[in-house]
Amino acid sequence: MTIKIYNTLSRKKEEFKPVEKNRVKMYVCGMTVYSDAHIGHARTYYAFDVIRRYFEYKGYKVFYVQNITDVDDKIITAANQEGIDALEYSRRFTTRCLNDLDKLGIRRADIYPKASETIPDMIKMIQEIIDKGYGYEVDGDVYFSVEKFSEYGKLSGQKLKDLMSGARIQPGEKKHSPLDFALWKKAKPGEPSWDSPWGKGRPGWHIECSTMSSKYLGLPFDIHGGGMDLRFPHHENEIAQAEAATGKQFARYWMHIGLLTVEGEKMSKSLGNIINIKDLLKKWDPEVVRFFFAQTHYRSPPDFSEKALKNAEKGLTKIHRLKEKLENLASGSSKEKLDEKKLNIMEKNYLKTVEDFKKNFEKTMDDDFNTPQAVAVIFDFVNKSNKFLKDNPAPNKVLCRYALDTLTCLGSILTLFQPKKVEEEKDVVDKVLLKKLQKIASKYVTDVEGKSIEELMDSLLQVREKAREDKDWNTADGIREKLNSIGFEIQDTGSGPVWRRKTKIIK
Repeated sequence: MTIKIYNTLSRKKEEFKPVEKNRVKMYVCGMTVYSDAHIGHARTYYAFDVIRRYFEYKGYKVFYVQNITDVDDKIITAANQEGIDALEYSRRFTTRCLNDLDKLGIRRADIYPKASETIPDMIKMIQEIIDKGYGYEVDGDVYFSVEKFSEYGKLSGQKLKDLMSGARIQPGEKKHSPLDFALWKKAKPGEPSWDSPWGKGRPGWHIECSTMSSKYLGLPFDIHGGGMDLRFPHHENEIAQAEAATGKQFARYWMHIGLLTVEGEKMSKSLGNIINIKDLLKKWDPEVVRFFFAQTHYRSPPDFSEKALKNAEKGLTKIHRLKEKLENLASGSSKEKLDEKKLNIMEKNYLKTVEDFKKNFEKTMDDDFNTPQAVAVIFDFVNKSNKFLKDNPAPNKVLCRYALDTLTCLGSILTLFQPKKVEEEKDVVDKVLLKKLQKIASKYVTDVEGKSIEELMDSLLQVREKAREDKDWNTADGIREKLNSIGFEIQDTGSGPVWRRKTKIIK
């Protein structure tokens, strides 16, 4: 059976047909890194992790891109309040946010391009939009002319005349129409800025996703996703920008995640009910949180509560108990092949139960990734397995191995049964890296003991900047080369140096 996806663009379920055979190219709007990752982020990225895992289970090769917005009004405001560089501020929170998602057990995307690192590509797309008559510049600001893009509103279902009703141009804005949105913003004092054909400035929010997805996936690509709140205007604007610039279809399938509530209330700062991932994991096992998410369809809004987590924990315990039983009963059977001729009548019936489990699980997931129904299928298998094992205290070991392998394989699609050593191994890597960094830093700064990787890197960059000011190129280049040798890349920008751990990009 083929996979069917509810496409927000067409407002119906459609059979999934990839642009390239056996390959899925997926882009999901990432975090704006001005504060710690919260359970709303977790909800969205869990859903797309499961979607990616199921595509892989079905034999597709998935290339998953998720951007990092590290240039934004909120970031600039927060950084100014702390008196530090905006890119340095966002870099810190990028590390913190991704690490928290790691701890939750959500697999990382294949690549996380940053807005600050894609500025030349954005400028190029903006110029193409202007050249084709969809954009205009006013005193250093560049805007997209919404009324010139005839298909504007096709994703959200809104009409231009309805949008125009009540729309106003805010004081200080120079755009021609209240519907027009910024592609490029003229530089203001205290903000990071880059050179462009329109003067120094920074990109608007919407253009980064149009640019990054086009750059790394090509057009059209298969799936574009994000939270339901991004459908309008962000995703609507993305379509307008990309299709105006290229004349090509942007994304084929649009998937939107239902927004999480907390005990029936919308999560917001004003209500004080934003729950950060790091705080949640102080009390709850990551697998319990993920299993809670699995029990709501990705398009529906899950309601977060202590009671819901406790219920998820109880259900998860029941699944793990069956897994432990099957592991014990299957002991010593890993190399043997299942021979149906060696099974008695009840064991043959149970074999059919296992095969039906797999078939029914796939049927529910093929239908727009219906994880709550998939969970129900798992519980049905658990109940039938427990009954079989009660009536058959010494079942065929190879049959138990087959049942166990099926359970762990299908459960892993919903992110169950992850090894607990993942975080421990990461800690070991960080400790080794910290020691190497301390050795380098000890030659340039004092008191390296007790400092984190971030703190040591900040100190080394300060030393390097001072050396550059003094034209001490041996010291400046030496620091760069030593850091590069242990896996750190330094990039000099108009707002000062930034650093990142080097990652290998594989398409």
